[in-house]
Amino acid sequence: MAEINSKIPQGPLADKWKNYKDHQKLVNPANKRRLDIIVVGTGLAGASAAASLAEMGFNVLNFCIQDSPRRAHSIAAQGGINAAKNYQNDGDSVYRLFYDTIKGGDYRAREANVYRLAEVSNNIIDQCVAQGVPFAREYGGLLDNRSFGGAQVSRTFYARGQTGQQLLLGAYSALSRQIGKGKVKMYTRHEMLDVVLVDGRARGIITRNLITGKIERYAAHAVVVATGGYVNTFFLSTNAMASNGSAAWQCYKKGAYFANPCMVQIHPTCIPVKGDYQSKLTLMSESLRNDGRIWVPKKLEDAKALQAGTKKGKDIPEEDRDYYLERRYPAFGNLVPRDVASRAAKERCDAGYGVNNTGLAVFLDFSDAINRLGKEVVKQKYGNLFDMYEEITNDNPYETPMMIYPALHYSMGGLWVDYELQTSIPGLFAIGEANFSDHGANRLGASALMQGLADGYFVLPYTIQNYLSDQIQVPRFSTDLPEFVEAENAIKARIQKLMNIKGKETVDTIHRKLGHIMWEHIGMARDEKGLLEAINMLKDLKKEFWSNVYIPGSGDDQNVELEKALRLADFIEIGTLMAHDALNRAESCGGHFRTEHQTEEGEALRHDDKFMYVACWEYQGEDKDPVMLKEDLNYEFVVPQTRNYKK
Repeated sequence: MAEINSKIPQGPLADKWKNYKDHQKLVNPANKRRLDIIVVGTGLAGASAAASLAEMGFNVLNFCIQDSPRRAHSIAAQGGINAAKNYQNDGDSVYRLFYDTIKGGDYRAREANVYRLAEVSNNIIDQCVAQGVPFAREYGGLLDNRSFGGAQVSRTFYARGQTGQQLLLGAYSALSRQIGKGKVKMYTRHEMLDVVLVDGRARGIITRNLITGKIERYAAHAVVVATGGYVNTFFLSTNAMASNGSAAWQCYKKGAYFANPCMVQIHPTCIPVKGDYQSKLTLMSESLRNDGRIWVPKKLEDAKALQAGTKKGKDIPEEDRDYYLERRYPAFGNLVPRDVASRAAKERCDAGYGVNNTGLAVFLDFSDAINRLGKEVVKQKYGNLFDMYEEITNDNPYETPMMIYPALHYSMGGLWVDYELQTSIPGLFAIGEANFSDHGANRLGASALMQGLADGYFVLPYTIQNYLSDQIQVPRFSTDLPEFVEAENAIKARIQKLMNIKGKETVDTIHRKLGHIMWEHIGMARDEKGLLEAINMLKDLKKEFWSNVYIPGSGDDQNVELEKALRLADFIEIGTLMAHDALNRAESCGGHFRTEHQTEEGEALRHDDKFMYVACWEYQGEDKDPVMLKEDLNYEFVVPQTRNYKK
C-alpha cells in the first residue's frame, strides 16, 4: 500500500506555517521568469492564484470555460467571508476560528491546514479592502460583521448579499493588471479535458476550444487546478449549470488520489423545487438566518392546510408555530451548522409538517426582524436577496415568510492534496473547492470564499516555490512530445465515440436520471441497502449513456450538447465513487449521514476508533472498483468530541 505523506510540519500548531515559510525553498526573480505555470479556473482561488503568481514574476497561462473570468461561479456566493479580526470584541481569535472550523467539519479535517486557514484569514480582508472591495461598514466607517452558522461570534465580512461578486471583482482587477502586463495569458472559453504527465510529473493540459471545437495542447512546469466542485452530479444544485468535476476527475484517472468524495454539503436555505423540468436551484444566503426565524406549524392540520393552499404562513398564530431549531439547539438557534439545519428541516418535512404543496419546505420568517428593526434596515442588509426571491417565486418576503428547503451546494471532498496543496502527482496542485483539504465532513458558511482566497493569495505562492525551486534548469516543454500526442488522440477518440452513438435520449434526460439516483440513495440520508442499489443503478445508467445518448451537431465545432455529454460521462463515474466512499464509511459525520449510525436524538454518530482518517481513492482502470488508501488524522491539539450546539 502506498504511503500517504501529508508533509505536515513539526512543532506547535501556531508555529507550523511560520516555520514552513522560514525554511521553504525559494526561486529568485530572474529564475521565476524562466518558469511557466498553468492555472485552470478563474474563480476566487484560480484568479487570486494566477494574479499572485504573475505578480511574483512567474509566467502564467490561465484558462476558464466562461466568456470572461468574471463569470466564474464564485460570483454567485452571497453571504460573506470569515476572518478572525475580532472587530466586535466578542471573544473571537485565530484559535476560535480554527476550532469552530474543525468542530463544524465534525473532526474530519487536518489540524495544520485548518489552523493555517484561520491564521491567514485576516490578511485576506486587508488585501480585499486595499483592492476596493466595498464591504459593509458601520456608521463610523469601520467594517461591519455578522454571524454565520456554527459560530457564536460575529466574524463574517460581507457586501450585502453579493459578497462573492465583489470579492471576485477584486481578484479580477488584480488578474487584469497582470494580463495587461503580459505576465498572464488568458484563455477564455477553453475547457481542460486532460492533464499531461511527462516522466510522472504534470507538465501540461489538453483543452477544447469551446468556440471552434479545436483540441489544443499547452505545456508548463506545473499545473494548478482550481475548477470548483462536483455537486452538479446531482443535476439539481445551487451551482451554475456549467460547473462540473471533469478537470479534477481526469486528474484522478491519471493517478491523483480523490479524497472523501462522499462528503458533499446540503445547504438548508434554498428556494424549493418547483417542477419536474427545473434546471437548477437558487440559494438564499445563510446570512438570512441572522434575522430570519425558521419554523413549521405545531399542528398537523395547519400543515395540511398550508399544503392545500387554504392557509398562508401569516395565518398561523404565534403560539401554533414550532421554531424547531431554537427548540432543539438553544445555544445556536437558527445559526446551527448547515448539515444540522438541513437534517432538521428534512425531519420536520418527513413527519408531515412541510408548508408548500409538495410538503418539502419550511418557513424562513422575517416578521420579528421587520418589527424590531424596521423594513428599511432589513432591506439595506438583505434587499437584493429579497428581490431575487420575489422574482423567482412571485411572493413578497417582506409580507409573507420565505419558503426554503435543503439543496446540494458544495463538495468538501475533492482531489487529495498535502500541506503544500500538491496532489499525489508531482507538479499538479489543487486549490479552493477542487481540493478536499480544509472543511472535513461539513463546511461552515462563509468559509468557501475564505479558503479560495487563502489558497490563491497566501498559501500556493509559497508552497509551489518549494516544488519549482529544483525545476529552474528544466527547459520549456514542447507540446510535440509523445505524451501530448497520446493525450490528444485519446480525447479525440472519446469525442468520436460519443458522436457515433446516435441514440435517442438527450444529455439532460440522462443527467436528470442520475440526479434522481443520487438524491434518493446518496443524498441527505444514506444506508447500506440504498448505496448498494445505487452502485448497480449507476452501472446500468453508464451503459445506457454510452449506448443511447443523442448528441446533435458535430464534434469539430461549437457544440454545447457535446460539452454537457463529456461532463455527464464524468458525473456518472463521480457518483459511483461517491457511493463506494459512502458505503465504506459506516458512520455519520457532518454532511455524511448513515441512518444506521445516529444517536437516540437523531444526531450524527461518529466512530472515531474506526474512521478517523481521510479516504484517499486510487483509480484502477475502466469499470474496476477503486482502491482506498488511508491518511490517518492525528489530533494533537484538540480533543474530538460529539458536536453539541445545544449549550
